[in-house]
Amino acid sequence: MTFLKTVAGKDGNVYVPMDKRSGKTSIVYFTRDLSAKGLKKIYEKVNENLEGKIAVKLHTGEKNGPNIIPREWVKELMDNMPNSTIIETNTYYEGDRYTTSQHLETLKVNGWTFAPVDITDAEGVAMLPVKDGKWFTEMGVGQSMLQYDSLLALTHFKGHAMGGFGGSNKNLGIGCADGRVGKKMIHSSDTEMWGIVTEELMEKIAESTKATVDFFGKNVAFINVMRNMSVSCDCEGVSAAPVVTPNIGIVASLDIVAVDQASVDLVYALKPEEHKDLVERIESRHGLRQLSYMQEMGMGNTKYVLVDLDHEQRIIEPKEAVKDVVPFE
Repeated sequence: MTFLKTVAGKDGNVYVPMDKRSGKTSIVYFTRDLSAKGLKKIYEKVNENLEGKIAVKLHTGEKNGPNIIPREWVKELMDNMPNSTIIETNTYYEGDRYTTSQHLETLKVNGWTFAPVDITDAEGVAMLPVKDGKWFTEMGVGQSMLQYDSLLALTHFKGHAMGGFGGSNKNLGIGCADGRVGKKMIHSSDTEMWGIVTEELMEKIAESTKATVDFFGKNVAFINVMRNMSVSCDCEGVSAAPVVTPNIGIVASLDIVAVDQASVDLVYALKPEEHKDLVERIESRHGLRQLSYMQEMGMGNTKYVLVDLDHEQRIIEPKEAVKDVVPFE
């Protein structure tokens, strides 16, 4: 493996309003329908390039985790996706998914038994090139991921203890990196297992994601489910912080930057008392650097139009999308 010695960005953790963003404009679809029906509806808007053997990358969670995407939603979706398989990788930390045998048991406990699940690093690691990276020239991913033709990133959008937020970028950047080589490259420094923080970590996650997205090319799509958004990741399982952010809906795009940017914008569009915990988590961990760095690397656009699938596909603003959400008591 090859590491590039450089320095992290200094100005990436800034929330930039839509009218101050530059570059091209992408399309992001939105529905408030948090159900299997809503998930299928939005999937049909972004599935045009998903063909052949389809890998569905989602976070299956630690044992009994309360906030993961409902299994019945995923089952109904995959019942209409011929030749699809859930993919996962083992973890870098020692927990319920550290080894393949532990991971298989956790999948059973959490109900991921209705479809095939491929722990892609069970048989080893493959190195994918990182084009134009400032930290890496290659990234370790689960070896069997390379057997798939297409990829659907089906992401539970939420907070994250180190990344600030976990969207499609974190789902792929950490979730496709294998548990022993790739995740170590992202998280560790020369002297510490978990020595990477702030902008450097965000940039390394994005470079890892780029390796996977470049591998699949146009045969990839991104869906973020904005429900049960704790400030904690699903990797924290039953220890996750209580959910205090209102549910919002589901967003999807063929542009990974746009889908994560729209998710962040929808959180910021909530009333201050509704979003303060999640926004504090995002900003305190420098999570916004995920977005600016992905755009710098040419992975997509922070500008987008938000298409409301619930009202004749009108183009709306994030504040209009969240005006009727129900706050937590």
